[in-house]
Amino acid sequence: MQSTAKYHCAYCGEPSTTFIDFSAGIQQSYVEDCQVCCQPNILYVRIDEDTLDIEIDTEPES
Repeated sequence: MQSTAKYHCAYCGEPSTTFIDFSAGIQQSYVEDCQVCCQPNILYVRIDEDTLDIEIDTEPES
């Protein structure tokens, strides 16, 4: 199952949308470039097993 979720870029603060692959586990991390400023963001994705709510934290890639 796949879904989308929004996050805010760690560099420019603009909202972006990313695809979430539920089959990859309830805790995931990966790098995705901002759709606005093209800077690389590390996304930390957590999925609640019971409600399937998605929480995303971002930080700049160093």
